[in-house]
Amino acid sequence: MTAETTVREAQPGLGVAGDDIDARILNEIQRDFPLVRRPFAALGTRLGIDENDMLARVRRLHAGDAPVIRQISAIFDTRKLGYDSMLVAFKVPPDQLESAAAELNRNPGISHNYERSGQFNIWFTIAVPADAVLSLEEQVARLAWKVRAEHYALLPTLALYKIGVQLDVERGAQSDARTAPPTARGGTKEEVLEVRASRMPTARDVELIRVLQRDVPLVPEPFVQWAEEASLPFGELIGEAERFIGEGRMRRFAAVLRHQKAGFVSNGMAVWKVPPERAEEVGRAMASFRAVSHCYKRPTYPHWPYSHFTMIHGRSQAEVEAVADAIASETGVTEHLVLYSLREFKKTRVPYFVPEHAAWERDLIESTRDWPGTLP
Repeated sequence: MTAETTVREAQPGLGVAGDDIDARILNEIQRDFPLVRRPFAALGTRLGIDENDMLARVRRLHAGDAPVIRQISAIFDTRKLGYDSMLVAFKVPPDQLESAAAELNRNPGISHNYERSGQFNIWFTIAVPADAVLSLEEQVARLAWKVRAEHYALLPTLALYKIGVQLDVERGAQSDARTAPPTARGGTKEEVLEVRASRMPTARDVELIRVLQRDVPLVPEPFVQWAEEASLPFGELIGEAERFIGEGRMRRFAAVLRHQKAGFVSNGMAVWKVPPERAEEVGRAMASFRAVSHCYKRPTYPHWPYSHFTMIHGRSQAEVEAVADAIASETGVTEHLVLYSLREFKKTRVPYFVPEHAAWERDLIESTRDWPGTLP
């Protein structure tokens, strides 16, 4: 195993939940936030506390400039809304790293942007709506030219084995904790083309998506408030949300945490050189590790032989390494790197069906008129 850099170990008191009940709340709302009239009362019943106590705790965990809870909202499947998306890695000169990251962050379609160890120093995810003028690939090429990237890699999903960050705030990243391997689900370019051809959200769907992607108001009846604002009966709003889940457009309605504030200060992307004939078997085995939040197969290149990507979040580098070691032992795949997140430049959710995407694209086209039309 090769870890290409070191990261700070957890610091005492950093991101630790106030007590065991806080930790249980954080675990519970990552899995599922109830789509009911009084969701905080329902959560309280699960954990043995009353509604007022639950609301007070969630408000505290969601307060301040850097709260433990980032957002509680719908988590949509980008591709099933007709958006093309991809992981991209840039190598930019070190003295231009911060300016390049700032330029990338201006794009509302870039939701995650990190400095990582290894041969590429900026890693980001980008989503492009169906009505964009430029393809995703051309947007990336123009961005690479604009920020003076020395090299970059397009890393689309070829197979998706697992997706969904659910940090175990109570126990941390346990190397031996396993779950039943999930059924592999789409995530490919072909799925986007299928959605764009025949399954795009309707105008009414778009209006509902715009409501459900907002952060839940921390009041006793948040969905009643949303329904009133949207001039819908409460039951209809909930029914439509459940329809989105049934169709696979919404993965779940849940909370997303700030990893470091929750105590998970080591964010390791383990990349693996897997023999092509073992891709499916190994992917499913990797996905069975509870500490693995994301598991994908992506393309390889002569300078990049790693086909499988597993995201591991730990309370220390030692936890991340222990999980990677367990994966290597289980699968027999030993040639890999663990690329650590050194800086988080941006982490948010993509705002779907908003005018900011088109405005940003117009600016990109205008600011890259001299782009030569070739890749760096």
